[in-house]
Amino acid sequence: MRFFYQHPGVYIGQGIKFRYFIAGVFWIMRTGAPWRDVPERYGQWNSIYQRYGRWCDRGIWAELFAYFAQEPDLEWLIPDSTIIRAHPCAAGAPKRRGGQDSQALGRSKGGFSTKIHILVDGLGNPLDFVLTGGQRHDKTQGTVLLQGFKGAYVIADKAYDSDDLIDFILAEVGAIPVIPPRSNRTEPRDYDTYLYKARYLVECFINKIKWRRRLFVRYEKLDSRYLGFLYFASALIWIQ
Repeated sequence: MRFFYQHPGVYIGQGIKFRYFIAGVFWIMRTGAPWRDVPERYGQWNSIYQRYGRWCDRGIWAELFAYFAQEPDLEWLIPDSTIIRAHPCAAGAPKRRGGQDSQALGRSKGGFSTKIHILVDGLGNPLDFVLTGGQRHDKTQGTVLLQGFKGAYVIADKAYDSDDLIDFILAEVGAIPVIPPRSNRTEPRDYDTYLYKARYLVECFINKIKWRRRLFVRYEKLDSRYLGFLYFASALIWIQ
């Protein structure tokens, strides 16, 4: 609660009602239920919905995540991605919000979807996220995820095997790439097969967030609303 009390943009008011608001958002994230189904013990569903949206627009959920994501283990940096199926109700974002094309939605082999690009540290704790349409390739977001981080090793699957990304890892991240070469490479590269096994850490993180049904399927029209749940869930993982 210290973060909320110290934040100038968060109104606490009666502490018990504020706790009910947080509990209501957690209930939605865990169950994946419609907002109208929020139990009355947490308050009026529309008040919780509107307040959650304001926090997304102000970046408060992202700040909550950053508050807990301190002192990470940067020896290993492990990027990956996962495709999230989008519910039909996620379509049709209003034009004043940029329309559907600007909400990180697209079509992959799995259909209407969004893709979460993820970076975790050497303990499997999340460091950063990028949302794109489901059809975007992993390597297109590699430099975005790694920007600003310094580490000893970058451990990723062969989807991240590109000359530009490997040069970026060596020059900007100052790390050794542990990335298996693609089969069509004319000059295969060596990589540490033992260290590569550490990729299970990012897979475990993906499994954790998908236990939250509001993250397992995307219902939100706006990418900021979906990211709000992702930041909230990730902050809870850091607390654990």
